[in-house]
Amino acid sequence: MAKKWSDLKAQMAPERQARIDARTEALQLEMDLAELRRTRDLTQSAVAEVLEKEQAAISKIEGREDMFLSTLREYVRALGGELKLIASFPDAEIQIHPSRR
Repeated sequence: MAKKWSDLKAQMAPERQARIDARTEALQLEMDLAELRRTRDLTQSAVAEVLEKEQAAISKIEGREDMFLSTLREYVRALGGELKLIASFPDAEIQIHPSRR
């Protein structure tokens, strides 16, 4: 018989529960662009309309492994968000502001 996850987790040591919760939270914060768009209840066509591009262009953006920050910033703004770039170091996290020359 299958057991409920909540019952199994309740039997674990508190430290293990905390590690699981932290990993779950980290995974929820990691997603690709298509997943991000879907969490905002937007279609590729809707994003394309905001960016004044074809739907196929949005599909290409979502499939890229590498892109300009300006493209990513534009895409995130079309979803209603703001892109923030953070450099993480062992002793600090620094938000980087792109030069506007």
